[in-house]
Amino acid sequence: MRQVKQIHGYTLRNGIDQTKILIEKLLEIPNIGYAHMVLHHSPKPTLFLYNKLIQAYSSHPQHQHQCFSLYSQMRLHGFPPNQHTFNFLFSACTSLSSPSLGQMLHTHFMKSGFEPDLFGATALLDMYAKVGTLDLARQLFDEMPVRGVPTWNAMMAGCARFGHMEGALELFRLMPSRNVVSWTTMISGYSQNKQYGEALGLFVRMEKEKGIVPNEVTLASILPACANLGALEIGKRVEAYARRNGFFKNLYVSNAVLEMYAKCGKVDAAWRVFNEIGSLRNLCSWNSMIMGLAVHGQCCKALELYDQMLGEGTSPDDVTFVGLLLACTHGGMVEKGRHIFKSMTASFHIIPKLEHYGCMVDLLGRAGQLREAYEIIQSMPMKPDSVIWGTLLGACSFHGNVELAEIAAESLFVLEPWNPGNYVILSNIYASAGKWDGVAKLRKVMKGSRITKSAGHSFIEVGGQLHKFIVEDRSHPKSHEIFSLLHGVYEMITLNRSAFECYLDLYFCN
Repeated sequence: MRQVKQIHGYTLRNGIDQTKILIEKLLEIPNIGYAHMVLHHSPKPTLFLYNKLIQAYSSHPQHQHQCFSLYSQMRLHGFPPNQHTFNFLFSACTSLSSPSLGQMLHTHFMKSGFEPDLFGATALLDMYAKVGTLDLARQLFDEMPVRGVPTWNAMMAGCARFGHMEGALELFRLMPSRNVVSWTTMISGYSQNKQYGEALGLFVRMEKEKGIVPNEVTLASILPACANLGALEIGKRVEAYARRNGFFKNLYVSNAVLEMYAKCGKVDAAWRVFNEIGSLRNLCSWNSMIMGLAVHGQCCKALELYDQMLGEGTSPDDVTFVGLLLACTHGGMVEKGRHIFKSMTASFHIIPKLEHYGCMVDLLGRAGQLREAYEIIQSMPMKPDSVIWGTLLGACSFHGNVELAEIAAESLFVLEPWNPGNYVILSNIYASAGKWDGVAKLRKVMKGSRITKSAGHSFIEVGGQLHKFIVEDRSHPKSHEIFSLLHGVYEMITLNRSAFECYLDLYFCN
């Protein structure tokens, strides 16, 4: 900067106007503050330079509010904005999540005569959709005389972002034409809203669509759905596609593959991907691997990996500590769990969230230290949710603690009055303790409130497609053949039981 200032001083002394080049170079460094000062003192500022500086401010989170003071300064100097000016300002409004600023800019946008401009109107709609004012976004969308594919995509993305997947699907069906962004927006929306089956179904449809080729974002969006549903075959196919097309080098994609293997229990495959990422690993890579090891019983390895992560200079976040506490829970390491929980605040200044308290309740509950688990719930700075009370209730069921089970269940009946599982668990606890009056009372409450237990369902992956079924499900077109086959297998096992047991012994030995 000292040399830059010397050159700047030389140009000023010699009457050479290099403002444009100087500002562009300053924004490359970047030194936005000095660039702003140069523009402010320039005898001949231009709209181009104002736009460049507004763009620079809009792309830096700590400076985004400066966009609007610069915009006001630009207007005071008599420079009318153009489409680019508004696009940068809309982007800053999105990052600041400020609907009021957005509406003010909308007024300026209309007064400046840019409302018919498709690109500008789409940027405005995108801003409304992203800050959560979907009613204004939809009104703008409906009033637009012409809509491009990006306009439809922006409206769909807004619906998906705030969980309105039915509205997003309606727009998707009505679109006159779709591109890869349209398909990816829907897949990502379903995945983010935990509708993983719908995400996978749409991805399979997309693969059959002519002219639509998945990109990195598509792959990074579908892999979490594969992970959460255990759709390993589809996940492997996506990984193979990513490698063939050079997408695996993208850290988002490789991290998604790592997480998919870790969640599906393929820890060796997850290790392979983790090592392949190598020096490019970020915190997400470490967290996915720690979580995978923790959930699948390799608790000591998870804690060792955490030490390695710290040794390589990567600082943990709140997600890291969820993985570590899960490792302690599955490994029965109560004292280690207590130490890790305390170190969150003491060593890393991370305030525990609901998930961390839930992990501690689970850890102590499994170890039979129910009173301490209950004390943690009472000491929480936030209200416990149904997951935490459900964890305590489950622990009480395992250890036969009727007193705390009743306290946990009462809270659950308030939070989830419609959930039959809580009534069933408490009823079983009463039955195990011989308290049949309590069992009868609960059954009477369930009957009076018309609370019924819904049938559980499972997924099975066959030929790259997911199939959902329940017990004795005969809705499948080939259910008769399936049950006939199962009956035949059962008969064969019954008649040749000893031979079947020998086969199982050999299979598991190998």
